[in-house]
Formats: sequence, structure tokens, C-alpha cells
Amino acid sequence: MVRSILSVQDLTKTFGGLVAVNGMNFDVGEHEVLGLIGPNGSGKTTMMNLISGALKPTSGSISLQGTRISDLPAQEINRKGVARTFQLVRLLPSLNVIENVIAGAVFGHRKRWGAEAENYAKEMLERVGLQVAAHAPVSTLTYIDQKRLELARVLASDPKILLLDEWLAGLNPTELETGIALIRDLRGEGRTIILVEHVMDAIRSLCDRCVVMNSGTKIAEGTPAEVLADREVIRAYLGDDDA
Repeated sequence: MVRSILSVQDLTKTFGGLVAVNGMNFDVGEHEVLGLIGPNGSGKTTMMNLISGALKPTSGSISLQGTRISDLPAQEINRKGVARTFQLVRLLPSLNVIENVIAGAVFGHRKRWGAEAENYAKEMLERVGLQVAAHAPVSTLTYIDQKRLELARVLASDPKILLLDEWLAGLNPTELETGIALIRDLRGEGRTIILVEHVMDAIRSLCDRCVVMNSGTKIAEGTPAEVLADREVIRAYLGDDDA
């Protein structure tokens, strides 16, 4: 049986009268790739914000390896081993490429300093195929290379759980193949990943399980094949006429 590393229990988030996340329950197994999917506006990014600490739940809890983290500030959750990328890439524009990655090594879950941090940053840049641009300004990077850099910075913190929020969004077909291959390699390393994604080819090829959200509520959970064949999931994506 796969050991659970993250547990979401009865999690609800409201904004005034709007219920963005409603009574969510799911576990993430160690070394598992979990897809968090659903139509636009279903609450996926709010769910990622709750896990990472950018938002605090209205009720319910999130636990990492049995310890409640949902009351902690985002920086403490990051230091405990939960790291994320964003829908819109967030880099440190005043720093060059390798300095951005060093920042992840210094401030993340497993702190590295000085030469150790720089050497590890070089390893992470090589890991994502960006080593040749180590000393380039971030303003010179293409869109996919900006995404690679953000991923390298996240990996430099040596996270227990990696949250990828639509990391493949906006890529052209060639870049998409490269991006899927990179995430597949991370999966092969045994990393635990929660993946919010609309690219169904990526969901099918990368995810062990999926949790499907609609209007803030979990409507299905299972393997990609199981949930993508579920009538309620089809209805949520396509409407009643196609279900």
C-alpha cells in the first residue's frame, strides 16, 4: 500500500458568499503523480493556493506526513517541503539565471549555502536543460526557458511535494513534448507531484491518479482512464448534451 504524504480533509474555502472549494477530501501517496483536473473555474488553483499556504482554509485541514500545515504561513510550508510553480511564471528579474536557482537552494526546504548552493544550482540547471544560460539575464529567456528556470529554482529547494500549476500552459507543440518529457523524468526519479493541467495527453501519460473538481467540489477520483470515462466528468467538461 502506498504511504500517504499529504492529506486534505474536509477542506472548504469561501470568499464572501462564493464557495470556491467545498468539502474536499483526498490523499496523495509518496512518489505519486496526482492530477488535479476540472473545467475552468472549478477551484483547482484555489486548491493549490491552499496547499501552498497562499490562502488559508475557511474550514478543514491539510496535513504533511501527519502534521497539520494549513495554519502555517506560506514560507513555513515551503520550508517543510511543499514547493510550487505558478500559472504565470514568477522569476526574480534583478538576478541572473543561476542566481534565481541559488535563491531556491538558500530559502527552500533543504538549505544550501555558498559553494554548495551554487554547485547544486548548476546541477538543477543541467537537470532542466538550461545550463548553457547560467549567467544570462532572465529577460533574455524564451517562454519555455523561463518555465524551466522556475522549475529549476523549485527543485533547488529539494521539495517533498512539487506543485505544478498549469506548467505546460502556453507552450507550442514542440515545447509541449519537451515539457511532458521533463515532467516524466521527474516522475521517474520518484518525486511526489500534484499536477494541475488541461493538456489531457499529459494527464494520461503522467498521472497515477486524478481528482476531478467542478464548482469547488470533488466529482470523481481514480486513474486517468477511469475519470475521463466518467459521465459526470464528461458532463462537467462538455455539457449535458455530450454526457
